Amino acid sequence: MTVFHFFNCAILTFGPHAVYYSATPLSEYDTLGTSVKTALVYLGTALVKLVCLATFLKVSENDSFDPYQELLKALIGFIDVAGLYFALTQLTHRNISQNHKFQAVGLGWAFADSVLHRLAPLWVGARGLEFTWDYVLQGIEANANLVLSISLAALGSLMWLRKNKPRTLIPIIYICAGIVATMPSITSYLRRGLGWHLPKVVGFELFTSLVMAFISCQLFAACQRPSI
Repeated sequence: MTVFHFFNCAILTFGPHAVYYSATPLSEYDTLGTSVKTALVYLGTALVKLVCLATFLKVSENDSFDPYQELLKALIGFIDVAGLYFALTQLTHRNISQNHKFQAVGLGWAFADSVLHRLAPLWVGARGLEFTWDYVLQGIEANANLVLSISLAALGSLMWLRKNKPRTLIPIIYICAGIVATMPSITSYLRRGLGWHLPKVVGFELFTSLVMAFISCQLFAACQRPSI
């Protein structure tokens, strides 16, 4: 039963990444190499973030919300934006469109994040003797992170790769990218500052990811239209 629970949670956590790749044109254009290279960029970015967190953050004796520490975490979190910038603009990609490029980059980024942050806890905890909903919620959270990562990659492609975008949309693009980039700090505040429990936080992440995906899709479509 414990192994069955582990496999269920693992499929819920990592399965949507494979489904997204196979169900979209990404598989037809063979963008797997782009996703793999992006995953390696994520690992390098995560290492830099780890060094910065260990250098500049103090070890808290309790789990209370510290605004200064969270602000510092949010600033360090923007290293992810730099990593996405590198993945979108500096990596060599095959002859794929901008539309497929940001999806492949977002997919690789989200998969690497899930492997790095969720595989070990899942392997250790989901095989325990006592059933818990925490790892099911962790899988749902990974799905929300997948949507947010693709949304941030889409916004990043508009910021850095799309030159002839409408000027009225530029502030909206940057505001949305800032919201998505600071989502870890927002959820940390909800959890530790307001005392939200995990199901409520995951529900918020899921709702926010869908809203940001819709907005990103509309912005991308608006920037694709020829200017009159």
